[in-house]
Amino acid sequence: EVFLPEETRGATPVDFLQQLPSYQSALRRRATAGTQERRAAPQGPAGLLAAEGHRPQQEGDEVAVRPAREYPLTIAEKRRLRDCQQADIKYLSGWKQWKRTSSKSLKKVLSEVKELSSYLKLWRHDIHSIEGKFGTGIQSYFSFLRFLVLLNFIIFILMFSLVTLPSIISKYGMFNSSFAKIPPKNIEPHCTVYEPSGNKGLVYFYTYLKDLLSGTGFLEVTVLFYGYYTIDAEWIGIHKYNLPLAYLLATFAYLALSLIWIIKRSVGGFKQNLVHNEDPFQSYCNKVFAGWDFCITDPNAARLKHRSLQYELQTDLEEERLKRKEADRTMKEKLCIYFLRIFINIIVIAVLSGCFYSIYRATVFSQENSNVSIRHDDVSNMNFQANLLVQYLPSIVITLANFIAPQIFSFLIRFEDYSPAFEIRLTLMRCVFVRLANIGVLLFSLWSQISYCATDKCNACGYNYELYPCWESEVGQEMYKLMIFDFIIILAVFLFVDFPRKLLVTHCSCKPVQWCGLQEFGISDNVLEIIYGQTICWIGTFFSPLLPAIATIKYFIIFYIKKISLIHTRKPAARPIRASSSNFFFLVVLLIGLVLAFIPLGISIAHIPSSKACGPFRNFNTSWAVVPHTIDGFPTRLQQVLYGIASEAFAVPFFMVICLVMFYFIALAGAHKRVVEQLREQLVMVRFDPLFCTAKI
Repeated sequence: EVFLPEETRGATPVDFLQQLPSYQSALRRRATAGTQERRAAPQGPAGLLAAEGHRPQQEGDEVAVRPAREYPLTIAEKRRLRDCQQADIKYLSGWKQWKRTSSKSLKKVLSEVKELSSYLKLWRHDIHSIEGKFGTGIQSYFSFLRFLVLLNFIIFILMFSLVTLPSIISKYGMFNSSFAKIPPKNIEPHCTVYEPSGNKGLVYFYTYLKDLLSGTGFLEVTVLFYGYYTIDAEWIGIHKYNLPLAYLLATFAYLALSLIWIIKRSVGGFKQNLVHNEDPFQSYCNKVFAGWDFCITDPNAARLKHRSLQYELQTDLEEERLKRKEADRTMKEKLCIYFLRIFINIIVIAVLSGCFYSIYRATVFSQENSNVSIRHDDVSNMNFQANLLVQYLPSIVITLANFIAPQIFSFLIRFEDYSPAFEIRLTLMRCVFVRLANIGVLLFSLWSQISYCATDKCNACGYNYELYPCWESEVGQEMYKLMIFDFIIILAVFLFVDFPRKLLVTHCSCKPVQWCGLQEFGISDNVLEIIYGQTICWIGTFFSPLLPAIATIKYFIIFYIKKISLIHTRKPAARPIRASSSNFFFLVVLLIGLVLAFIPLGISIAHIPSSKACGPFRNFNTSWAVVPHTIDGFPTRLQQVLYGIASEAFAVPFFMVICLVMFYFIALAGAHKRVVEQLREQLVMVRFDPLFCTAKI
């Protein structure tokens, strides 16, 4: 054995590494494998190579031989290792030979299937082309857009197969099916009156256009909205299908699917993000020696990457300068900057309050005037543009708030004296909060109108039945309008802003036009756009089951709009972000949007009384009431088990166990962090003392 000098070991302690369970397990496996190798392996280099072939044979006589190509050896050594591995097969029993052969065959088949499936990926060639021309940062945006297309398509398949398809089959009597509508019991008759505002008689052609844009008229009575599914039970043959329970479980299923899928994808980005959070010295080394993106093949993209690396180095130097400046600040300067930041944050809060109040007033005005016009049937007497403007007023105000507020935040952040990296993160988080909070304010405004009751008749129903006889469909229509209007804005910006600007810059040599130049393709802004739309989709799917299909078509078209915009009408951002950190950031913001979607859906399902005139939950006080009603039909023993799981006697110990598991993983993460820090210290020592490379054998 070769031991380190005492002073070296004292300078960098390695005893902690040897105390880890993984290190002890590795020692045991190495000792076991070493004993077997000494018994069977010949002497010399060939023996060492043969020992490598035996080493993967672990406890339990399980054969897990690594292929020769995975070893860090030369080609000649790999060939000798492969020959040794093949020669060792004849000394194994027939069962072990079959097991090793079948394992290799299975790995080969899986590898070929994985390679084949990569060719079937949506937009595979397009995304690779974008990656080659503009780098991995912009490619991450289009990969993220592809992920949302697939996610929405799967959610659509889930909702269509569990909710829409059974309703269509039963209503049209397919496959010897039928359905039943049970009249609500102990409910006032006026609460069950629902007359959709469908088109009757001869109407103008623009009425259909208005209905298509607002979700009213003929669309209100289709499978697109909640009010269509007014069915209590279905029979397909002799089998009963509980549509209310299926509707609720499908909602929980698409939320759980989205959560699991996002977390699974974010784990890899989180690991890469941890790797990139190194000290400044390693950051400089990585940028200088490993910062080049070898996927780039376009000369313009190469020049852009040069400028990007130059910008990153300048940013790092600027951050170091600001850190020194911050360390040299006097107490008076610190008080001044803190007072300025407090004042700017007050302005930010005032801007947010103004946005929220404007959305609230616009929603109340739109709902009151739209419902009054529909109730008195005077839509034909109103101006078409004015009526459509009233219905789209909340969407217009939200879009204006999403556009104006970020511009104000970008202007104010310059005076707060933060580092460039923190400026970007803080501005993005403020923009995320504006976009997602605006949706919450819209829903709060709708709920305040839905829950407002001034008469005894209204209190008997539990909601404002006069304005909202089927309030779930009303909420679905608002989400539908937000989805459609968001797509119209994206398309209008491309056609009427980006394209004319490209023509002016190309064919006009005026200095002001050339100074403005092309609009940059901002990755973060585009990501916030689609996350905003995805949050609308998650919230609206409960009230409009086919909204994921619209979102899938919308994102499919947006992919080509953004691709054409990137290649022809815009230029890549001068300050691109790293692909690994951007992927992780995209998924974190998407996860925030999903968590925020849980809140309005939970309130709608468990708190607000369900409509008594439409929908599958009209016989229940709330949508959640279908769950205990279904459990009451189970056998007594199963009921006791389920109610026991839902009781405090089970919840408290379960919560304690979860806390213990969480604390264990936190401690394990802390131990791994210490290991990483010590390994970094050893890497530093290697540069100064080559003898430090020698370790215990």
